[in-house]
Amino acid sequence: MFVFGSGVLIGTPQGGTPINFGLAQEVSLNIATSTKALYGQYNFPVAIGSGTRKMTGKAKLARISGQALGALFFGVAPSPGATQTQFGEATSVPAASPYTYTPTHQADFVADQGVVYAATALPLKQVASSPAAGQYSLAAGVYTFAAADAGAGVLISYTYALAGSGESVAVNSQLIGPSVTFSANLFAADPTTGKQFSLLLYNCVADKLALGTKLEDFMIPELDFSCFANAAGQVCQLNFGDAA
Repeated sequence: MFVFGSGVLIGTPQGGTPINFGLAQEVSLNIATSTKALYGQYNFPVAIGSGTRKMTGKAKLARISGQALGALFFGVAPSPGATQTQFGEATSVPAASPYTYTPTHQADFVADQGVVYAATALPLKQVASSPAAGQYSLAAGVYTFAAADAGAGVLISYTYALAGSGESVAVNSQLIGPSVTFSANLFAADPTTGKQFSLLLYNCVADKLALGTKLEDFMIPELDFSCFANAAGQVCQLNFGDAA
């Protein structure tokens, strides 16, 4: 049979709900076996013994899913709400005292991410209080500038809490040892017959997550995982839609 496309990859955490990894772009599985060769007087072995085996996989995903990454890699259920970044909010330092600015999301303010002059993009320096030219102070999400910067255009960046939408995954340091185990189901179809090929992986542990951005391209997270046997000794099952 033929198999076309990246297929669909579904992961199920132990005791949890199946989760589509999300628009899989590429899924690969590699099985390696260690071998030991026995030699006599000649340069080719007379016997080869098979030792341990290792099965690893990689999934490249187009859809960034908090549910999938949280449950299958970190073992954490996402929480409602997220932290957003307001980048380059434009304003001008008031012409008269008080030289303060209250940002749009001041009520949900989390942390400062810097201030730059709009005309030059040069950064201002944050100080505890009584800012001089080129400085600013911050209290309760309100920015205070120097009288010497009155009228200057500035761009303010900060993070704020978004409680009404989105979700977040909080990752904390944990004791070494416990792992997040999930099963996986990869399936795709033969474009000529419509018959399905599938691969069932009974026990997987994610061991690497890569997130990278690129100019003029989409983020494609990569999730690496290793496979091992379940209590019944089963590692995987390959299913072919057509007969021999």
